[in-house]
This record gives sequence, C-alpha cells and structure tokens, in this order.
Amino acid sequence: MIGRLLEQASRRAESADAAVKNDETVTLVFESGRLKSTAWSQERGVNVRIRANGRLGFAGTTANDPEALFEAALASAAIGDQVDLILPAPSPLQAVRTHSPAAAAASVADLAALGQSLVERLSHDGWQVSATVERSVGTVRVANTRGVEASYDVTAVSLSAEITRVTGDDILMVGDFCAAADLPGEPGVAALAESIRRRVAWAERPAAPPRGELPVLFTPAGTGALFLPLRQACLGKAVLQGISPLGGRIGERAFDPTLTVTDDPWVPGASGSRAVDDEGVPTRRLPLVEGGLVGGFVYDLETAARAGVPATGHARRTTFGKPQAAYSNLVVSPGECSWEDLLSKVADGLVVDDLIGVGQGNVIGGAFSHPVALAYRVVGGEIVGRVKDAAVAGNAYELLGRIAGLGRNVEWRGSLAAPPILLEGVSVTPR
Repeated sequence: MIGRLLEQASRRAESADAAVKNDETVTLVFESGRLKSTAWSQERGVNVRIRANGRLGFAGTTANDPEALFEAALASAAIGDQVDLILPAPSPLQAVRTHSPAAAAASVADLAALGQSLVERLSHDGWQVSATVERSVGTVRVANTRGVEASYDVTAVSLSAEITRVTGDDILMVGDFCAAADLPGEPGVAALAESIRRRVAWAERPAAPPRGELPVLFTPAGTGALFLPLRQACLGKAVLQGISPLGGRIGERAFDPTLTVTDDPWVPGASGSRAVDDEGVPTRRLPLVEGGLVGGFVYDLETAARAGVPATGHARRTTFGKPQAAYSNLVVSPGECSWEDLLSKVADGLVVDDLIGVGQGNVIGGAFSHPVALAYRVVGGEIVGRVKDAAVAGNAYELLGRIAGLGRNVEWRGSLAAPPILLEGVSVTPR
C-alpha cells in the first residue's frame, strides 16, 4: 500500500511519506487469584503526509484503499500550513533490538502461567490480588519519496499487579508493573512481586505526617511530578512557542551537576527503542540534561523546519494524527548511594511512592502540589509507617537544582529508567 501511495505522490505532489503499523494484542486479566478474561485485538493503520504547493496535508485509514487515502491527504493539503519541509534521504541505521522471538511465540497458556505465577507469589490472607498480562506483536514500516524504506518488528510484554487490603475503614492499594520487548521470566516475576510486598510491609503501621520544608526521597515510581515538567520543556514545539523555561539555554546550568537525563532509543529490548522514527529519520542518543547543563530538545521534521534546526529522530505518528515529537526511553543516570545511604540522610521526612493528580495544571512551569497516594514517614533514617493525609509541593526545576542524593540502582518504569532521588526543601503539609 505504501508503494501505491508514494507512486501517486510522485506524480501529483512535491513529496510524501507514510507509515504503516500492524499490531496484534492479547490481554489476560486476573481477579481474585483466577484468570477472569482473555481478549484479543488486531489493528492496522496507515498514515500519509504529502506536500503539495508547499502546503502539508495529512490523512489516515485502517482500510486498504490507497487512492481514497491519497485524495484525502491532497484535500487536507489544499488548506494546510505552508512549511518548507524536507524529507530525509536514506542513511545507515543503528542495529536496535525491538523484537523477542520468545515473546512473539508465547501461547496464551504461556502468558496465563506468567500471570498465575505472579498472583500466587502475592497470595496472602486479607489481600485481594488483581493482575494483567498483555503481549503485543507488530511491525512498523516507514517510507518516503526520497527513497527511505525501513521496517522493523516489535514485541511488547507488560505485566502488572495490584493488591488491595481493607482493614476497618482503611483501604491500602499497592501496585507495580514492568514492560519490555521480552518475556519477564521467573526472576522478573519474583522481582515484581517483591517490589509490591516491600511496599505493603512499609505500610503496615500508620504514621503522622510531618510538616515543613523537608527532605523527601522519591522512588522511581514517584518521580512523575519531577520529570513531567522536564519532558514538556524539552519538546522542540514548546521551545518554538516560547513557553519552555529551558528554551535558549543550551549549555547553561539549570540543574544540579549530578543530574544527567538522556533520551536513549537504542536500549536493547526497552519499550521505547527503535532505530528509525516514524518519519524515516535515524534515531540517536540525545542528552536532555548533561551534568546539570541543558543539553538539547527533541524535534520532528515540521517543528525542526519551523525552528531552522535539524530533526532529532523523535517523531511518532498515529493512524489519524500528524507526526509529533515524542520521547523514546528517558534514562536518568544513577548516583553512588545505596537505598540505605539515602534513607540515612533523612532525619525527618518522607518517602514518596505515588502522588495524586500528576499532570494537572501548568505542568511546564514546574510548580506542583499534590496529595500523596502512597508515602511513608522517615524518622532517624528509618521508615516508621505509612502517611495518608499529606501533600507535597515545590518547583521541579528548583528542587532538581539541589539534589541531596541519587541512588545507584536504576529501575525501569515503562520507558523511564530512574534511580531513587533525594531532594531537600520539599514542602510537606498535613491535609
């Protein structure tokens, strides 16, 4: 289908590119210790962009009708923006592992055994255990009228679980997940179950919330409020619009010297890895923050053309939307502290594992104020119990400018890899 689209474009448009994505997904849901449901879905989508008379047009379909799709894109270009967009030419690509034959070949019975193993490891009196196993197998193909032709296979396996414990009027919910191209295997299942059990153990006793400007240790799962502003500020579109606090500051110190954050699309088997983006641009490692200095921003072809800079290989496109810049795998470089070292630095404060309402409000500005969903009181370097009625607040840019400690063990949370981070001067208030 791509070939017929590009053939039409070569006759009736100045240039064109297209992406075809196929995906087959199996989802297994466990409730109360048993497999409750199995669902299967299949999706195939084609997205095309053309440039005609200097204007961009976009169209997408799940049908096999290239002529109708091209006409829709041509009609879109008639009223589209005028952009001097130049498509990439063919170039060598990095070898990146995005596919696992074992994951692709796994049967429903294999996936069910994986979920059942997790459920059994979490079985405990008074705990309600739910779990989900999802396996996707797909292909991505990208091509353009300048001769780019690239395709790769993809597998994605996610395993998640949550326990609910009701004690009187107290409800505790603790969950975790892992996601990668590979099947997690028994060691991965055991690590996931242990992560949840450890959090439940920390929450065995209630603890009164502290108050003041205090040290707060954010677990990798709890860092959303810290890194979401950075994600938005490093989008080329935000820089182009003049709303990024980091715009125009490449090479300037904006964070603590211990902080390095890299967008790395070449991590073998990670969920965001790929050798080429959805516009046919080769991917590359890009430091967003390097030793506390602002390193760079991510651009798709259109925002790069408008900004007068090269595209960075970060475009993603859905079936019906135009390409947009998006991250691959965000990797926060670890420090030198063990978990015990980090806790020992906290005379009185919190461990934050989950917050309520992350992503709401003016995120790019960096200010946040969120109630805790799951947090623990720390006194004298020891976790003494779960804190329920408390909120934390601060500004992510300012707090990341004074990091008190980085853990040496990085944990993956989907496409984010981060260590625990200890920050000074976080506002903590009872609610």
